[in-house]
Amino acid sequence: MLLAGNIASQTISEIVIQDNKKTKTSFIKKLARVKEGHVLDTTKLEADIIRLKRLPASSHAYYQVHKKDDGTYKVVYGFEENFTIIPSANVYTTNDDEFAFRLGLYEFNGLGRGLIFGGFFQRDIFNSYAINFRAPYLFSNKIGIAFNYQNLTTQEPVFLDEGVADYKYNNTSYEVLGLYEFSLKHKVAAGVNYFTETYNYIEGATNPEVPQDLKVKKLLYKVLYEFNAVDTYYQYFEGFKSLFNFQYVTTRSDALPEFLIGFNDFIYYKRVGERGNWANRLRLGVASNNDSPFAPFAVDNNLNIRGVGNTIDRGTAAIVLNTEYRHTLFEKDWFVLQSNVFVDGGSWRNPGGDFGDFGDNQNLRIYPGVGLRFIHKRIFNTVFRIDYGYGITKDATNGFVFGIGQYF
Repeated sequence: MLLAGNIASQTISEIVIQDNKKTKTSFIKKLARVKEGHVLDTTKLEADIIRLKRLPASSHAYYQVHKKDDGTYKVVYGFEENFTIIPSANVYTTNDDEFAFRLGLYEFNGLGRGLIFGGFFQRDIFNSYAINFRAPYLFSNKIGIAFNYQNLTTQEPVFLDEGVADYKYNNTSYEVLGLYEFSLKHKVAAGVNYFTETYNYIEGATNPEVPQDLKVKKLLYKVLYEFNAVDTYYQYFEGFKSLFNFQYVTTRSDALPEFLIGFNDFIYYKRVGERGNWANRLRLGVASNNDSPFAPFAVDNNLNIRGVGNTIDRGTAAIVLNTEYRHTLFEKDWFVLQSNVFVDGGSWRNPGGDFGDFGDNQNLRIYPGVGLRFIHKRIFNTVFRIDYGYGITKDATNGFVFGIGQYF
């Protein structure tokens, strides 16, 4: 950065955006809080750079300040772009060792204005698909909107006193969310989700009080709040982030009664030397304590405990801690090879149980493990992830987990 001596009382007469090719200059200027005619303030310039670096379209951003002959200042924002039309692929096995996969394609910088659009197709014994649209700055540099459609069908284990039953589960949903950014660190989203859940019994244990075929229409009211004080430098993260999710689900079914659910992810990143990054996530969640086999919190490979298996248990409250150390083994130009050592641990409250269930050995799971990350620095979110988790608690399993993007 190029700064003059005493510039606190000086005026910005020109703002220049450079190196952006696809991203519209007007869009970047719309997001920037610093405007022509403003008094030069390095605190606001730094805040603009953090905001620009968080865009999927940006791999890096910086600013320069130049004094002009008339005593005013020219501000230059450098904007290094990501490639943002991204295919995605996840490959895994089901609980019956069936081959499963998810293929998707997303554009994260539509029309050069930060519009996100795409979808996925999933084969997990049954076919599923989804379409998503998100425009966080559609109406202003604070206000946006999101639409989501999902038709998800899976084979789900349902845990009964008599044993485990397998159900064909379908969730077809339509969701609309309003998005609002209070400031650089504070965002909120709120909206409704209308969905239909269908359960069809396949095989396994049965219970006369648990229906074998069930179809329920539901309405979900959702509020999301994000506090984000994380700064990024390519593959490195530093700072604290909190993600709060609260939902109220209404229904007319006695088998799937209405309920409240809320959970918060507390995420903390710390740079360690030049090549290390310590990352932590603590999830605290609680829902209405209905004694139902269809409890909302799942124990799952792809959500919380790497190596544990796919949806091996359910609960009405959860405490999960993930901690890992990431270390850059090799970096050259656009490519990064990163190693990972982690410990995932958590416990759940049984449906209809009490908080003492958290201390029950059968609910506690601890899985240390190792992994690798293959990172492309110029393509948004292109982190190919391979982890191997090995359980050390009661009735533990082990296994590989593959995915795109850091685990958290």
